[in-house]
Amino acid sequence: MAEVHTSRNFESELRELQGQALAMGEHSKRIVRIAFDAFWQGKPSLAADVPKIEAQLDQDEIDLHALALRIIALRQPVAADLRFLAAALRLVTDLERIGDEAVNLAALAVDEPDHAKSIVSDELFAMDHQAQEMLQVALVAFVERDPDRAESVRQHDKVVDQHCATVIARMTDYVASHSADVPAGLRVMWAANDLERIADHATNVAEEVIFMVRGQDVRHGLAERE
Repeated sequence: MAEVHTSRNFESELRELQGQALAMGEHSKRIVRIAFDAFWQGKPSLAADVPKIEAQLDQDEIDLHALALRIIALRQPVAADLRFLAAALRLVTDLERIGDEAVNLAALAVDEPDHAKSIVSDELFAMDHQAQEMLQVALVAFVERDPDRAESVRQHDKVVDQHCATVIARMTDYVASHSADVPAGLRVMWAANDLERIADHATNVAEEVIFMVRGQDVRHGLAERE
């Protein structure tokens, strides 16, 4: 931690919370990788570990909330420590929801010919890469208390949104003239939405870092309107 505390137990508890949050972040990154691979390759079998990882994320959220609330109750933190704990509480919720979106994405894996995906392959791969990179950078920003890294994540979210809009527009045009491929086209659009939401949650993590370090709430463009 950046600050030195008079209580070694308090310092240890904060380190424990950060370590557990990072472990949860690793679980969220893994479930996204597996889910996209299963969807893209059309192999539901690749997603066999998804339910287990989702269950772990659910337990991580419960454990981290309990630890953070116990620290708040016992240590009565103020200033930067209180912001850290508030950010950590929001962070674990976003990581758990990333797991939920990954479960939805994995459920779209269908073992059958699927031409629709190939039409927007560049956009889908770009979205997957950006979403996973955003999550990685946001977690590094959390550990290093780096608001500049966090700001870069927010900027990349706009790129993911643009890719998502492109996928939906192209798929809408495609299924309009290929009625037999409507189910496949819908799966592609749902997958794009899942990836876009994963990027949104990574952005939320980045915004939590900015709040933690600067005490500035940048959600919903609040900082820009001040």
